[in-house]
Amino acid sequence: MSAKPESDYDVVVAGGGAGGVGAADLVLDELRKLGLDCEPFRSPTTLNWIILLEPEAVKLALDRVPANNGVEVLLHTRIAAATRTAERIQSVTLAGMDGRTRVSAESFVDATGDANLSLVAGVPCRTGDLEGKLQAISAPVRIGGRDPNAAIDRDAIKAAIKAYKGNWPSARDEGGICTEVPNTGEMWWMVFDHPLNDLSSDSFSAAERAAREAAHDYVGLLRGHVPGFERAYVVQTGPQIGIRESRHPAARYELTYEDLATGRQREDGVAKAAWPMEDHAMPGQPVYTSVGGEGWASIPLDALRAKGLENLYFAGRTIGADPRAYASIRVMGTAFATGDAAGQAAAKQ
Repeated sequence: MSAKPESDYDVVVAGGGAGGVGAADLVLDELRKLGLDCEPFRSPTTLNWIILLEPEAVKLALDRVPANNGVEVLLHTRIAAATRTAERIQSVTLAGMDGRTRVSAESFVDATGDANLSLVAGVPCRTGDLEGKLQAISAPVRIGGRDPNAAIDRDAIKAAIKAYKGNWPSARDEGGICTEVPNTGEMWWMVFDHPLNDLSSDSFSAAERAAREAAHDYVGLLRGHVPGFERAYVVQTGPQIGIRESRHPAARYELTYEDLATGRQREDGVAKAAWPMEDHAMPGQPVYTSVGGEGWASIPLDALRAKGLENLYFAGRTIGADPRAYASIRVMGTAFATGDAAGQAAAKQ
C-alpha cells in the first residue's frame, strides 16, 4: 500500500508497486548490490527462463526501491472502502494499525492481485474462469540441512512422492519443481498444488494449515528417501498460500488467447506478455501454450483501465485478460511491466 495519511495525492497505489521506467531493473540492481548475480536460469522442469531469487534479499530490495524513489509505503494496511462519483473514485479508506484513514487522490492503481480496491469501488468482477473455476493454489517450501556436496536427485524425489501414504498426497507426481536457493545451499521446492473451491477466508485458512502440514510430511520423505537430505528440515513456508487466481475486474479491453497465440503487436501497447500461457486449472498438471509470433504480445493501455471509471488503473494480475491469456499475464515479470505502465499512465492523468 502506497499512501500518506490525511493527505491528497496525485496517485494512490493499492497493493504496492513501483512507478517509473524500469521498476524491475531497479529491483534487480538492488539485488545485485546484495550479492545476487540475477543471471537468468533455464528451469529443467518447465524450460522457462527465470531469475532465481533469495527471499530475504528480495524483501530488502523491495523496501529500498520505493524509499529511493520518493514512494511512501504503508504496510499492515488494507483497503476498507472507497467513495466515488459515477465516473471517478474520489477517495479510499485505509484500515491500519492506527485505525481508519481517508486518503484522496487524482488517480488510483489496483495492484492488490485480488482486485480489493475494484471490489469496494463497485467495479464488476468475474471470479475465476468463465465457469467460476479457480486455478490451483500452491505452497513452495524452503528446505535446509541438505548435504551441499550431494546433487539434488530429482528421480529420488519423484520416487519419494510416489511412495507417500499420508494425508496430503501431491498432485505433482513428477516430483514438483525444485532448485537451489542462491547463496544459501537450501532447496526451494514446489510440490503442493491443490484446488481452491472459493475465495472465502475459511477456504484460504484451511489451505494454509494444510500446506504447513504437508510441508512437514514432505520433508520427512526427503530425509528417509533422498540421498543428501538425511538432516533436512523446513526453513520456511510461505507467509500465505500461493494464489494464482481470484477476481478479475472489468477492464476496457480483455487481452485474448488469440492475441497471445498469434503474438499480436499493436501501436497502443504499453507492456509485453512473453511468459507462456501456464494454465493450472488441473492441480499438478499445468498446461503450457507458447506465445506466438516473435514470442511476445502487446498489452494495450485499455487492458489496464477500469471499465466505467476514468481514474482507476490495473496492474499485475488484475489487468483485463480472458482465462487463457490470464495464464500468461499473471506472472511476476509481466506484473512489473504492467505496474510500470499503470503508474506512468495514472501519473499523467
